[in-house]
Amino acid sequence: MRFTSQTSSDGVTEQFFTLDKIPGVLWTPEGACGTRPLILLGHGGRQHKTAPGNVSRARRYAAEGFAVVAIDAPNHGDRPTDEDFGRIAGEMRAGMAAGENPRALVAGMHSYLALQAVADWQAVLTAVQRLDQVGVGPVGYCGMSMGCGLGIPLIATEPRIRAAVLGLLGVHGLAEDAERITVPVQFLVQWDDQMVPRDQSSALFDALASAEKTLHANPGKHGDVPLFEVDNSRRFFARHLS
Repeated sequence: MRFTSQTSSDGVTEQFFTLDKIPGVLWTPEGACGTRPLILLGHGGRQHKTAPGNVSRARRYAAEGFAVVAIDAPNHGDRPTDEDFGRIAGEMRAGMAAGENPRALVAGMHSYLALQAVADWQAVLTAVQRLDQVGVGPVGYCGMSMGCGLGIPLIATEPRIRAAVLGLLGVHGLAEDAERITVPVQFLVQWDDQMVPRDQSSALFDALASAEKTLHANPGKHGDVPLFEVDNSRRFFARHLS
């Protein structure tokens, strides 16, 4: 892991890094030393590790004592776009324009990205936990929309993750992995989501095998998650990762 820059403000330190060509950023309380809970933060589709919503959420978590790490998903942010991704993205746009089922198209894209994203997250998790200011503490995952689509295969595979905040996505292509998830989950739904029908979100929530899971539904469209849900997720992680 090679750190490329570091800044501190409002009690939070932000460090950009690369790990085997994976670009990422780590947020920790300023002056942090010793083991602490770590949250892996997945971004949405067509976004990147420092999208404004990601940074705001990460800084609020870090101000409460968590370490937070985000990386650019394959073919996003500072990562190169490969030929297959360009082809799949083009087919998805054309299919949507032609009126095809968008859920199948989005699920296909997420499945393609997850093949690399799961391995990337596992490598970054191992590297970050070797740092003195993070250590081998409990781990959570937070991801909405595409962050949920890539997070579910990761959580189903990675035993170090002990709790997750997910949502804004339907069950298409994810049922099998969701049935392997048993950690506590907080799941967000936007009741007027123009991209994800309510029944599809409910089906994904139902598919999760977690004994402890809660559904948080709020009015509004896909990107209109209220700010108080960030505080709800912080309290959720505090309960399960402390």
